[in-house]
Amino acid sequence: MAQFTLHDETTAPEASKALLAGQTKAWGFTPKLHATLAESPAALGGYVALFDLVKTTSLTPVEQQVVYQAVNVLHACEYCTAGHTYLSRAVGMPEEVISALRNATPIADARLQALRHFAETVVHTRGFAGDAAVDAFLAAGFTRAQVLDVVLIIATKTISNYTNHLTHTPKEDFMSDPALGWIAPRNRDKAA
Repeated sequence: MAQFTLHDETTAPEASKALLAGQTKAWGFTPKLHATLAESPAALGGYVALFDLVKTTSLTPVEQQVVYQAVNVLHACEYCTAGHTYLSRAVGMPEEVISALRNATPIADARLQALRHFAETVVHTRGFAGDAAVDAFLAAGFTRAQVLDVVLIIATKTISNYTNHLTHTPKEDFMSDPALGWIAPRNRDKAA
C-alpha cells in the first residue's frame, strides 16, 4: 500500500507551503486532510478554494452542512462524517438532524429532507437527476442558484472523500470521541 506523507510547512512542496500555513492558522491546527492534500499544490488549492466558496452561497450554514453530510455518508467517508458532525454542531444544527444524516434516516424537517434528498439524488445519478428532481427541489423553496450550490458542495466533498479513501488519511484525535466518530456501514463488522 502506498504511503502518503502528512506534510507540514517544512516538508510540503514549495507551492503548498503558504496555503498549508494559512490553513493551519485558520483551523488552529493542521488538519490531516490538508496535510495529505499538500502533496499536490493544485489539489490543496482547489479544495481550499471550493470549501471557501461554499461559505458564500445562499444556502444557510445548516443547509450547507446537510449537503456536506449527505455526501459524506453516501461516500462512506468516516473522516469527513466525523469532521462535519463537529462543524454541524458548531453552526447550531439540531441533534436530531445530525443523527438522521449520520444514520441515513429521514429528517423530520421537510425542507432539510428535500435538500438532503436532492443532494443524494444528484450523487446517485452522477448529475442525471432529471427535471422532476430539480422541479421538486425548487418546489421545496430552493432556488435555481441553489441547485448549482449543491453541485459545488458535491464537488468539494468529492475531493476530500476520495482523497481520504485513496490515501487512508488518519483521523484527527478529536474524532475518537464517540459523539463525533462514525463508522461506515461497510466497516461496522470489522469494528465490532
